[in-house]
Amino acid sequence: MAFIVPVRYGLMAATEGFQSESDGFRVGDEVVVKTARGIDLGEVAANPHPPAEGETAAGDLLRTVNAADQNIAQHIRESREPEEFSTCQQCIRERQLPMRLVGVEHLFSGDKIIFYFLAENRVDFRELVKELARRYRTRIEMRQIGVRDEARLLADYEHCGRELCCRTFIRNLEPVTMRMAKTQKTTLDPSKISGHCGRLMCCLRFEDEVYAELQAEMPQRGAICVTEEFTGEVVAFDMFRQEIILARPDGGEEAVGLSRIKEIRGKKGRPLSGAYPARDGAQARASGRFSGRHNQGASGRVPARREGGPRGDGGAKPEGDGE
Repeated sequence: MAFIVPVRYGLMAATEGFQSESDGFRVGDEVVVKTARGIDLGEVAANPHPPAEGETAAGDLLRTVNAADQNIAQHIRESREPEEFSTCQQCIRERQLPMRLVGVEHLFSGDKIIFYFLAENRVDFRELVKELARRYRTRIEMRQIGVRDEARLLADYEHCGRELCCRTFIRNLEPVTMRMAKTQKTTLDPSKISGHCGRLMCCLRFEDEVYAELQAEMPQRGAICVTEEFTGEVVAFDMFRQEIILARPDGGEEAVGLSRIKEIRGKKGRPLSGAYPARDGAQARASGRFSGRHNQGASGRVPARREGGPRGDGGAKPEGDGE
């Protein structure tokens, strides 16, 4: 019986499933895999499992790393790659190419050397490739990457204290938008919601769907809600508790669960992005009722807009970069 073993391999820490006849591999095991680009070393990222319907393997898992494999890998890492990096940098300077070398990856099989670089525009590196191929007598690949890939290559830990998500489990770097940050009512300070790459942190995507589901049934501010006891106007809400703060006819306020609402005269699910000015003293008092998380993220309270305040788009690309 064949099994699929998720393996993380390569300098870009790609995670893919490889086929194996054995299920005796465990998380953290060092293995030799046959990928589309050649033989390489990797680390088992999850326990083996039978292939799901339609699931295909990216290659074959050949064996567990032995002492000879470790010696070869150490030689590549400590001797070959530093020399290749230095040589490529020198060739770039000699040709005055508008590019910055970020990393080099010498495949375990020696079939290919991949150079990763940053550049503002397209670069004609044909002569560079010819020179490197002549020196090393192997296939040369120049791969242009973006700043998010650079962080995946060079960075280690994020603000949360954990290893970067893009280095551990994220396969594809999907766009992250400023709308997600606004919906979650996190701070809009770019230095606090941007990762090592300078773009919005990928973890903002993780809870976006949950926020959208919780917010879908919440009435907007200003809507009139009818309960068995009284009818009041919505001045604030708490998505996670599924409660709203209603202004009572007698001037007081009361937290009411959605299950107590009999009728809503107004729209539901108003988008949470943007700032709402304080309506009156009642709303100002309601704004301090819940502490919440994510800097008022649990509740729908937003301070009044301040002139010249941060817009949250400096240093964080508003609509994702897709790199």
